[in-house]
Amino acid sequence: MSNRLKHLAMIMDGNGRWAQDKGKKRIFGHKAGTEIIEDLAIYCAKDEDIKYLTLYAFSTENWNRPRLEIEFLMKLLDFYLQTKLKIYMKNNIKFNIIGDISRLSKSLQRRIQKTMDLTKNGTKLTLTLAVNYGGKDEITRAINKAIDIGEKIDENQFEKLLDTYDMPCVDLLIRTGGNCRISNFMLWQIAYAEFYFTDTLWPDFCVEELTTILDSYKLRHRRFGGL
Repeated sequence: MSNRLKHLAMIMDGNGRWAQDKGKKRIFGHKAGTEIIEDLAIYCAKDEDIKYLTLYAFSTENWNRPRLEIEFLMKLLDFYLQTKLKIYMKNNIKFNIIGDISRLSKSLQRRIQKTMDLTKNGTKLTLTLAVNYGGKDEITRAINKAIDIGEKIDENQFEKLLDTYDMPCVDLLIRTGGNCRISNFMLWQIAYAEFYFTDTLWPDFCVEELTTILDSYKLRHRRFGGL
């Protein structure tokens, strides 16, 4: 089977521990963690194969974190979108969001929509942030849409009801931070994905390590249930 990597997904884990190791507050780690995203996006946009980069930014379970940390993360997202818009456009990158953003503030929803509108013609890479996203929640919302249709549907039709309806399934999922679990991320889309877990905390992750991981991915034999 082909080892072309069209869709790369990443669980960005380790921001809080990175900050604590340095004797700083967790929010310092979150801020540092946003700085690598630009480098990775530009790197992937230049790759001939990679067309989709999806990053797990805020899960449906993250609402259980302290209120001040949540408020900081939302402000950080708004600031990130403001400052990176020109970079997206310069590098022909399309910005996208998956998840239920109805719980976000109206101003942040407008910022997200504006960024999506202004970058919709990007052709080199679709950079997707998963915000207020959970795999179970996504599937549940899709099931409710299917119920409204009122007739039996197949897998292909069901995929069109997911947040990722216009994206291919994930080829490679990378998780930083040393934990070897999925954490409710893209449960449908990773059915035949290859996994790579690294101990590197997210703020320390870099293009050089990504290159090494991609080289190892190319050596894997993907069978998709066949021989």
